[in-house]
Amino acid sequence: MSSTITTSTNNEEDLWGGGNKPLKASYGKLMMWFFIVSDALTFSGFLVAYGFSRFKNLDSWPIADEVFTHFPFLHGVDAPMYYVALMTFVLIFSSVTMVLAVDAGHHMQKKKVAVYMLLTIIGGAIFVGSQAWEWSNFIKGEYGAVETKGGQLFQFINQETGKRIALDEFAIESHSDRTQHESKNGIWFLGEGSLPSFTPDEVIAGVIANPYVVIKTEKIDANGHKIILSREESLDKITQAIYVVEGANLVNNEYGNRLFANFFFFITGFHGFHVFSGVIINIIIFFNVLVGTYEKRGHYEMVEKVGLYWHFVDLVWVFVFTFFYLV
Repeated sequence: MSSTITTSTNNEEDLWGGGNKPLKASYGKLMMWFFIVSDALTFSGFLVAYGFSRFKNLDSWPIADEVFTHFPFLHGVDAPMYYVALMTFVLIFSSVTMVLAVDAGHHMQKKKVAVYMLLTIIGGAIFVGSQAWEWSNFIKGEYGAVETKGGQLFQFINQETGKRIALDEFAIESHSDRTQHESKNGIWFLGEGSLPSFTPDEVIAGVIANPYVVIKTEKIDANGHKIILSREESLDKITQAIYVVEGANLVNNEYGNRLFANFFFFITGFHGFHVFSGVIINIIIFFNVLVGTYEKRGHYEMVEKVGLYWHFVDLVWVFVFTFFYLV
């Protein structure tokens, strides 16, 4: 005796035709959640690597309040973390407008969806532009420093005011001919993208000639402050300088440990790429809203799906902001 199991055509269509909706979520929303989970694991790996590297180099890690002190149109004003906080507020506010856009879509309110999507796009564009401006300042640098053969970084402090001073405030120019170092000349793995403003000898001469200049090392004391050497110690240490460092890149970093710059460029750049991609997608969906694409479909699920992505990007920035700038 044999028995057979038959499946109706309708059941087959329900099973393989996309009819089943796990957790009552459409295929598109479910795939967006899969992407978000996988991307969250990627960012988690980056932040764990950052935390491990910082822990291993805790005594030489740059202090964020001393690095991110710029604010647009306020040159020379010490505003630690103010602009980064403003960027964070703008990005979080864009999440609010995205929520309002999704809610308006549920009520089939085309004009409100368009308005809130436009505000979200503006917020994302401001954040990306602000991050580009922050990168520009980080790469360019402000004060400059010198590096020893052993990799120690020396910054400079005005002993009378206790404030950091730039190389051009005390370095003595020799006006001698300078040749840009190339990797084929001398050390094979070291080359100069551009000549620094001063030579190590000019900086050394400036320190010796100006009695108010002392060295601030990259090392951190028990109170969480960078160690400042005495005048006598500064005169002894400055003779070890062999490189002038201005700004930050993947090789040198005037703010401290070079790993800080590597992680800064990689993690904030990776997140910035996500925000930029989200802005482009939002622009496409914004124009689809204007031409009535989703009105014809009878739903605004696409707005909801891109909203999930946008909220994820904002949430990731909260973690990046916390670990990179606050902790």
